[in-house]
Amino acid sequence: MSEQKQAAPLFDAADGRTLAEAALRSITASTSRARGADFLRILVRDLAQALDVTYVIIGRVITMVDGDEGIRTLAVWAGQDYLPNMEYSLRHTPCQNVAEQCMCFHPSGIQADYPQDTLLVEMRAESYVGMPMTDTEGQTLGILSAIDTKPMAEDKRLLALSLLSIFAARCAAELQHQEREQQLEAKIQRRTEALLTAQATLVEQEKMVALGALVAGVAHEVNTPIGVAVTAASTMVSYAEDLLKCVNGERVSRSELQALGQRLSEGALLIERNLARAADLIGNFKQLAVDQGSEHVTEISLREHALGVVSAHGPELRKVGLSVDVEIAPELRTRLDAGRWSQVLSNLLMNAAKHGYPNGGPGRITLAARMALENGARWLLLEFADDGVGLTAEARERVFEPFFTTKRGQGGSGLGMHIVYTIVHQMGGQVAVAATAPGAGCRIKLRLPVRDGKA
Repeated sequence: MSEQKQAAPLFDAADGRTLAEAALRSITASTSRARGADFLRILVRDLAQALDVTYVIIGRVITMVDGDEGIRTLAVWAGQDYLPNMEYSLRHTPCQNVAEQCMCFHPSGIQADYPQDTLLVEMRAESYVGMPMTDTEGQTLGILSAIDTKPMAEDKRLLALSLLSIFAARCAAELQHQEREQQLEAKIQRRTEALLTAQATLVEQEKMVALGALVAGVAHEVNTPIGVAVTAASTMVSYAEDLLKCVNGERVSRSELQALGQRLSEGALLIERNLARAADLIGNFKQLAVDQGSEHVTEISLREHALGVVSAHGPELRKVGLSVDVEIAPELRTRLDAGRWSQVLSNLLMNAAKHGYPNGGPGRITLAARMALENGARWLLLEFADDGVGLTAEARERVFEPFFTTKRGQGGSGLGMHIVYTIVHQMGGQVAVAATAPGAGCRIKLRLPVRDGKA
């Protein structure tokens, strides 16, 4: 805040009370809109003019390095301009008595009264009047003092004591207000840091929970082809024993050999097909887990990458009756942080499964992508859509807020879509929910900048 204009000169009056009231009105008017440091600077200037003294000082009581009490000035007026703020010890100074909540007045000879106070010598001080600034609990916060280079007459003493007593209380209130603001800001800062730490921890926990669910689903899905392969392998052992008996027998028919060979071939094919299915599931899961645990920008085929993520989540999606159409051209490639992009797709798929179909499927999810040129920059435009129950107007407005969920108490953490929003913005992109009619599903649009390189 800029300083208020100079207080208007006071008119001459014989009555001291009238003079004090006029000075009080003038200073109050000039400081009425000021706060903080501006208020203190305007006050010392206008008090010096009203009292016709060279120096007016506002200082806060502090503890010095050596343990003594001292003063750190907050505003110093010195005749024509402000002086830089300073610190000095209260020992052997007139302010020492003021800090003990004693009003102090020296009409003349202040240097002789306090010969060890070198600051008084530097100021060429002759007279001094000081007033303690005390808080609402009676503690001394600081000192408001007026110092002049000439003796101070009795009428000026009365005026000074009147004004200093009033404005010392006003200064104390200002200092208390500043302390409360600083304490509040410090508390807000601590709470904010604690909240951010807790949020980061919860986000990591949410990722681990999602990965744990993925592990459980993949493990369950892998059990089926492995079980079929094991059963086929045990059957093939029986067929092999029958083949040996047939070959070692006295009479071997061509038809029996052909039948046993056909059964062994079918068993081997069944084993091969199911083990390949298990290998695909494990490979997709491994890739997704590795991607989500790393941060590495690489060129990827968007279609193949999306199909891999969808396949890894296949067990969970089929459990609720959902199918996924990946409408991405096979030749569409770009450079992305594959790990973070996998997290985005995983969270979108699981959010749709949990919230888009509260009563289960059947349902269909569509993931489409294309390149676009906007204002000379290339963007990757993606749309994730489902045909579920959609979002209410309130949910659409708050869907990316941390901890907002429509499944409170039913296992929803409210962090899935917040993670999507955070990751997309970290990648330099944007994400938004498109408006849809009630019950017409949910459409989420994403924009990512195309990095230099092949696209």
